[in-house]
Amino acid sequence: MNTSSKPVLNDQRIIRAWAFFDWANSAFALVITAAIFPAYYMAVTDDEVRFLGIQTSDSALYAYAISFAYLLIALFSPLLSGIADYGGRRKFFLKFFTILGALSCLSLFFFKGMEQLTFGTVAFIFAMIGFAGGLVFYNAFLPIIVSEDLYDRVSAKGYAYGYFGSVLLLVLNLVMIQYPQWFGIPDAGLATRFAFLTVGLWWLGFALIPFRWLPSDEKQGKKPDLLKKGFQELKKVWRNVQYQPQIKSFLISFFCYSAGVQTVIYLAATFAEKELQFGTIELISVVLILQLVGIGGAYLFARLSEQKGNKLALISILFIWMGICLAAYFVDQKIQFYIVAGAVGLVMGGVQALSRSTYSKLLPEQSEDTTSYFSFYDVLEKVAVILGTFLFGFIDQLTGNMRLSILVLSIFFLAGILLLLRLKVQPAENHSQATISMR
Repeated sequence: MNTSSKPVLNDQRIIRAWAFFDWANSAFALVITAAIFPAYYMAVTDDEVRFLGIQTSDSALYAYAISFAYLLIALFSPLLSGIADYGGRRKFFLKFFTILGALSCLSLFFFKGMEQLTFGTVAFIFAMIGFAGGLVFYNAFLPIIVSEDLYDRVSAKGYAYGYFGSVLLLVLNLVMIQYPQWFGIPDAGLATRFAFLTVGLWWLGFALIPFRWLPSDEKQGKKPDLLKKGFQELKKVWRNVQYQPQIKSFLISFFCYSAGVQTVIYLAATFAEKELQFGTIELISVVLILQLVGIGGAYLFARLSEQKGNKLALISILFIWMGICLAAYFVDQKIQFYIVAGAVGLVMGGVQALSRSTYSKLLPEQSEDTTSYFSFYDVLEKVAVILGTFLFGFIDQLTGNMRLSILVLSIFFLAGILLLLRLKVQPAENHSQATISMR
């Protein structure tokens, strides 16, 4: 077993263990945030609720909970990343956020309705923080465990593991909810709460694999003023980005198209329900389509990147995303939406995997600040979620036309394409001379 701080690159056992973290935590992303918990939350709470002295609708409170979780992790993950880089504690924080998220998810079992509104909402917020926070440190392990020529393939492998594992658990949960008597459970409500337990146990249980095999944190002496050093690490990386126009340009492009990608992912089910009157089972079918097609998409575009380069692969993906937004504007039948959902699944895995691997290729060689660099990446994605979903809701509220909101998202993808056109990704073997250059 290799758990040294300087592992041999491309060790297949470590790579598989790294990918299993995606297998572990993607169950939360699918079951809790997309498929089951949102509907459960609306079902067990009143239409109008009072939370911390504020009167609001339950749907608004749910949205605020997500926004608040993203805001907190966006504010604090750069600091934690800087501390992790300086203190050599990537694995420590990976474990911390995983345990926080999994235990919070397990506690959702005790959320039964209005009497536990505050408890359930706060538990969901902490679970979201655990999920998002863990990803910062998970992503930062990629350039540490594999060589650059395998970034695309290994990144895609992680997403594929996540899609496959989460679908397996979702199918089990759906059977348990639809046929609770098969499991000795008296009703669907209790079965739904048991689903939250299975996600927490799945998350924590399979995370033990990467916890065992990923390289251990470097043992260092006592570090005085660690908090101050964390800020200093962030300042250093920020200054470096200012003088690295290639990284800066990619991050701006990533921010633009992520606003579109994440908004579509989060609000596709809402669009289907309101515009096309999809039922619960049909919405779950859409989620399964996204996940299953996403497996093939991640590998398909990884192969395209290996053959034609990251730049062409990403631009191709963004053109497809633009087409999805245009097609969604005209969709008026359920079968058409299923086709659009399949297209989303195809490029959803590809854009996420290639974005992560492309950014890894841009990082300075032998950098000791990979976690801090990735914290910028993750914070931008989280802020993009806030921007994209806010703009979507604002246009919907202003015009009463959700289709127009979808159409406007295409602007984000166009901006991302124009920024990527300025970049030229060099082959991996030329990385030591110039990773990327401006046209």
